[in-house]
Amino acid sequence: MLKTRLFGSSGIRRIADDQLVKIAFEAGLAVGARYRNVVIGGDTRTSTDIIKAALFSGIQASGNICQDAGLLPTPTLAYVARHFNAGLMVTASHNPPEYNGIKFWNPDGAAFDDTQERQVEASIESTDIPADVGHDSATAPQCGGAIDEHIDRILRDFPGSLRGLKVVVDCGGGAASVTTPKLMKQLGIDPILVYCRPSGVFPRASEPTDENLAELKRKVVESGAQVGLAHDGDADRLVVVNENGQVISGDKLMVILAHRLNAKEVVTTVDASMVIEESGLIARRTRVGDSAVSAELKRTGAQFGGEPCGAWIFPKVSYCPDGIYAAALVSTLAAEGSLAKLAGEIPSYPMIRGSLSFETPPHIDDLEPGLLALDHVDIERIDGLRLRLKNGWVLIRLSGTEPKLRLTVEADSWNGAVEIFEKAKQSIKAVMPCG
Repeated sequence: MLKTRLFGSSGIRRIADDQLVKIAFEAGLAVGARYRNVVIGGDTRTSTDIIKAALFSGIQASGNICQDAGLLPTPTLAYVARHFNAGLMVTASHNPPEYNGIKFWNPDGAAFDDTQERQVEASIESTDIPADVGHDSATAPQCGGAIDEHIDRILRDFPGSLRGLKVVVDCGGGAASVTTPKLMKQLGIDPILVYCRPSGVFPRASEPTDENLAELKRKVVESGAQVGLAHDGDADRLVVVNENGQVISGDKLMVILAHRLNAKEVVTTVDASMVIEESGLIARRTRVGDSAVSAELKRTGAQFGGEPCGAWIFPKVSYCPDGIYAAALVSTLAAEGSLAKLAGEIPSYPMIRGSLSFETPPHIDDLEPGLLALDHVDIERIDGLRLRLKNGWVLIRLSGTEPKLRLTVEADSWNGAVEIFEKAKQSIKAVMPCG
């Protein structure tokens, strides 16, 4: 049994192998009907080749053109999409290796918007293709040079040599294995490699969270490296370990990167820390998801955006989160001084995240009256309900992938965060039965 994730908003569905091929063929047919010249790529998962073949067959059946960029990271595929009408990336990003799916990209590196997604989904639902259709033998003409093109663009912004900088790179067996080590060497770095051999089953959990990066943290300390760099399966994320073997929180890293880029404002999500504003930045907040951040960056013309999970977007290069570009930028920062010191200069606030399960999705409006009893300063309804309080904030929003209500609280003290979290949770439970 394989699993797939189609688009950012449609959730995770468990489907059989033949259904997976059928959906991929239909997606290729739908994209090919609207976009004349398409490039496809994929990460290291074992199911990637068969999905790519089905996509190619669908595009070919539509009468249009498709080229295969091979094994490469998502941001690299999104960057090379500038030469095409659309790009399709076969990946499930940070999810486990038994998942797979398709990401859809415009020529500027922005993900398909809601209208484009609905068009493809509607075509898939209306196309009548036999369930046993087979396309595993189809191959597309090769599109060579995508990785070199992406690296060359990055090197334009980092022309100096970083020779002598000690860097540990952890690609998690994912698509960055064919890109980030090569980039480091062209920056003059001889990187220490951890899990940088492409693997369809991932030697560590794909999501680069603190608990999944034990080997990277150990190698940084053991080798005396100035920095450790970690990617997820398709390298649209970058998580950073400082010279003391500690993961730098995504909120702090966002501030560090923004200051290095001389950005006055950042685009980020409703669940990012209030430390961003307190660091002197203007924060434009969106709903959770890098596609929402990307859309707001395009709308406002802001210089930088991202999510605390490690998705960093550099609009001058692409509107796709680019963990590869971020790796070069962070390496430059590490060469300039202590990352631990930089992070230590930014305050930390306690944040509590929790979930409440439900059988019937609640209406956020029904939960609002009880939450308004909290001593709030203002309300945002960008994604769920976010109340800014005198000593912090509270956010409730529906999960996009599970039958759960997400509850996030941040405050200026641990006791304050616990008190807000418990009051919010009791207020929710008073209105809806939940776990």
